[in-house]
Amino acid sequence: MLNVNDPAPDFSLLDQNETIHSLIDYRGSWKVIYFYPKDDTPGCTKEACAIRDIYHDFEKLGVAVFGVSKDAPAKHKKFAEKYELPFTLLSDHEGTMIDAYGAWQEKSQFGKTAFGIKRMSYLIDPQNNIAKVYPEVSPTEHALELLADINELQSVSGG
Repeated sequence: MLNVNDPAPDFSLLDQNETIHSLIDYRGSWKVIYFYPKDDTPGCTKEACAIRDIYHDFEKLGVAVFGVSKDAPAKHKKFAEKYELPFTLLSDHEGTMIDAYGAWQEKSQFGKTAFGIKRMSYLIDPQNNIAKVYPEVSPTEHALELLADINELQSVSGG
């Protein structure tokens, strides 16, 4: 897992519309990167919809939002259309970005352990450094937590 003030690892991944996004393209603005296990599952849907419901607040603050999973762009597109998600969903089918950000972890469910994508997030500052790490998130409450922290960090940093 990355720490506050670490440089955020760069990435170049396809989104739900098969457009390539790279971290360097967003230098100068705040970013939210949230990792989630799988499109259209209960927890992942709750988290995405909670972000969607206050997305206009992220936009007003000039924050780019990226959801990341291993799902293919076409699956992301169906998920985004079904729930009217206005933000970018990145497809990391090889797991390169997921691994670089420490989101590929051993998880335990129903007495079985296996590796998978951990639900976690990062706030990245305009210089592309880690501003805040969220190693544990609540799908329903995380969007408001992110927004509050962005407001606080932007007021301290002056933007």
